[in-house]
Amino acid sequence: MTRRTTEQLVDAPAGPVAVRPGRPRVPGRPRIGGRLFQGGGPPLPLLLPALIGLAFLLLPLLALLIRAPWRTLPQQLTSASVWQALRLSLETATTATAVALVLGVPLAWLLARTVFPGRRIVRALVTLPLVLPPVVGGVALLLALGRNGVVGRWLDSWFGITLPFTTAGVVVAEAFVAMPFLVISVEGTLRAADTRYEEAAATLGASRFTAFRRVTLPMIMPGVAAGAVLAWARALGEFGATITFAGSFPGRTQTMPLAVYLALQDDPAAAIALSLVLLAVSIAVLAGLRDRWTGTV
Repeated sequence: MTRRTTEQLVDAPAGPVAVRPGRPRVPGRPRIGGRLFQGGGPPLPLLLPALIGLAFLLLPLLALLIRAPWRTLPQQLTSASVWQALRLSLETATTATAVALVLGVPLAWLLARTVFPGRRIVRALVTLPLVLPPVVGGVALLLALGRNGVVGRWLDSWFGITLPFTTAGVVVAEAFVAMPFLVISVEGTLRAADTRYEEAAATLGASRFTAFRRVTLPMIMPGVAAGAVLAWARALGEFGATITFAGSFPGRTQTMPLAVYLALQDDPAAAIALSLVLLAVSIAVLAGLRDRWTGTV
């Protein structure tokens, strides 16, 4: 093999170039923080407020863990009042989620699969409880379903049903604020689903309800499950609408958030213990939905 001179190397046509293994360095990209951040380090004007925002969100949670009465925590969690509030919260949140499933899944299908006048307005009204203050929602429920409400007076006089300040009222308040989470999740899943399977079922003679029950519902079940978990978590943590519409009566309407609020005035240690329970439930919900909302990285 002949040895090529420097002039021949310079004048030679461009050809394949041997590249060292590893990720190529993008020209102009700073190397600061490259070992910590993929794709290079972020600029300081973005990194500093990002770290402050992270500290702002995590500091209250860390303070809750630091100030928790770990030595007396078993005694706090095994008290009768705590278990009473926890049991009531689990029962009402589960019932409210069931109500949201029965009513919310058909509503989501209606918004995603049918076209009717005023559909955008209906969708906006469905999502209104997401931004409506919960206390305002409780007042609205009182005006609608109270003893002298628009519908409540007829429920009381015709059927003897009274919802305010009862356990059923807690379920109604929680379902009111939690069902929009389910509707949004299921509607998004329905819009992303392939409609060709439903069309194929229709060509085989299946009715629209049969196609929904046998084809569509199994296909969107992950979205339904995710929406149900979100609705359950929202119902479990509801405070404003519950205390306004159902009050706070131990064993009947006093859920975990109400117990935390009342315990904070007389027994801060018990309030912290109850808060830790709700924090653990929230972390469990996020862990269960990590593939859908937070990704796998």
